[in-house]
Amino acid sequence: MKMSKLFVQTLREFPSDAEVVSHKMLGRAGFIKKLAPGVYTYMPLMWRVLKKVENIVREEMDRAGAQELLMPFVQPKELWEESGRWEVYGKELMRLKDRHDRDMCLGPTHEEIITAVTRDVLKSYKQLPVNLYQIQSKFRDEIRPRYGLLRGREFIMKDAYSFDIDEAGLDKEYQNMAQAYKKIFERCGLATKMVQSDSGAIGGSVSHEFMVITDTDAGENDVFYCNECDYSANSNHAISKLPPATVDGKEYFKEKKILDTPNTHSIEELSEFLKIPSTLILKSLIYIIDKKPVIALIRADKTVEETKLMNAAGGIDIRIATAGEIEELMQEKGFTAEAGFIGPNGMKGIKIIADETVYDMKNFVVGINQTDKHLVGANLEDVLTDEVIKADIRLVEAGEFCPECGKPLFVTKGIEVGNIFKLGTKYSKPMNAVYTDENGQTHPYIMGCYGIGISRTAAAAVEAHHDEHGIKWPLAIAPYQAVIVPVNILDKQQMEVAEKVYAELKSAGVEVVLDDRDERAGVKFKDADLIGFPYRITAGKTLSEGLVECKIRATDEVLKLTPAEAVKLVKEAVEKLEK
Repeated sequence: MKMSKLFVQTLREFPSDAEVVSHKMLGRAGFIKKLAPGVYTYMPLMWRVLKKVENIVREEMDRAGAQELLMPFVQPKELWEESGRWEVYGKELMRLKDRHDRDMCLGPTHEEIITAVTRDVLKSYKQLPVNLYQIQSKFRDEIRPRYGLLRGREFIMKDAYSFDIDEAGLDKEYQNMAQAYKKIFERCGLATKMVQSDSGAIGGSVSHEFMVITDTDAGENDVFYCNECDYSANSNHAISKLPPATVDGKEYFKEKKILDTPNTHSIEELSEFLKIPSTLILKSLIYIIDKKPVIALIRADKTVEETKLMNAAGGIDIRIATAGEIEELMQEKGFTAEAGFIGPNGMKGIKIIADETVYDMKNFVVGINQTDKHLVGANLEDVLTDEVIKADIRLVEAGEFCPECGKPLFVTKGIEVGNIFKLGTKYSKPMNAVYTDENGQTHPYIMGCYGIGISRTAAAAVEAHHDEHGIKWPLAIAPYQAVIVPVNILDKQQMEVAEKVYAELKSAGVEVVLDDRDERAGVKFKDADLIGFPYRITAGKTLSEGLVECKIRATDEVLKLTPAEAVKLVKEAVEKLEK
């Protein structure tokens, strides 16, 4: 490819709406062009990257025994009603009507479709197990798309679905997919960590995410991990053992009584007013889950993890209650308390979920739904009833102890690029997707689900491999593997050497670009670094010594080599990659 013909426009500045490295770099280097919020055109350079990621995924999935198909992007309401997700999926599901007024949706995922397809084909245990996958565009109507390709509305994804006769078969395929994923991300040049995670809207009993660990702002998830064992988990799933804390207030409160606590709206203000540690305060927070109020109780020095709380309540949508909603709820229950003085007593009819930390507390402080007053010296029988749900709703913090080996936990940022789920019979049972066993009895399939974000993987590679000058593409997924730069296209010797090296690399199967533009050398070098070609071979003043300069973008090392040596270096790197 000649650079003068390559359909690309690099920019002097980063896009004004770009927040993270990958969005900035891909926009400035001409890989993507924004059409609407969360919707991008993949320009030729980006499309080459995505096709390479796809091919790696396809090769490893095929090697793992999965079979590829392609399912419809537009899906009928009826199938989503069968699974029970039409009403509960949320606003991310883009609903629409066709010309016959039939309800449809744009596919954010394909559990319903694959289950409908297989139930008409897989009738006997003799046909199982099976793993089917596709690579396709998806659409999720994100309320706030951001981070470019990392959180878009339209994106490319590989999703696979396995079907087994029992849990043992699912366990085997789950591990098979986990190993395939490790190979995929290694080939894409990404170091990933497999972490326990929440199953979210997909559902199922067990799930893991594959996270690219990063120190950039794009890390959307906190990952807690232990250096002494293999434990690692997303923040919405992580658990820990707590260090010792003061949870008995006997030395502070000799008796149970109501105290005036004026102007103590925050935990800090209450702790300072009573001269007690925050571990002795029971915090009551009101959330709105699926449009209904829920009270969360937790030790005041800890934070509620909202996904855990939502799951404990059996909901799909969560947010903290507004001041107005709290006031309305208090009036409904006959109270006038402001936020900061809320408590669980008198809240009959409201779902109350207590974190496990609450059950270790003794002689503590709790709100009683009266402004400027708290109950001190309280115990569990004073605030908890049989209707209270006990659950782990606590956000883990770094330094707390690993639940498996007891050593301190560490935290880092991660970008999710893949996930695997044990679905069990979540879809097969309600959709009557069954097989017949050797005795003629029918059973629902035992299913698994396995996703990889193709476009997210490419963006994560930029987050992991870049510097202030541009992208450093891993060789396996680079749009082109090398660029040849003649410093001055009017110099006959430089052009002859550049064109010869270009031709030799092309004939050797290397994907190469010849920068034949009539531009200053500095412009060409900057574009090469910005775009991220793994190798840059420069024909310039060193030709007087019979040498060219070969820059290795991954390390920025510059070697002076003969043209033949430069060709050999790049050729061998590509050949090694293909092995």
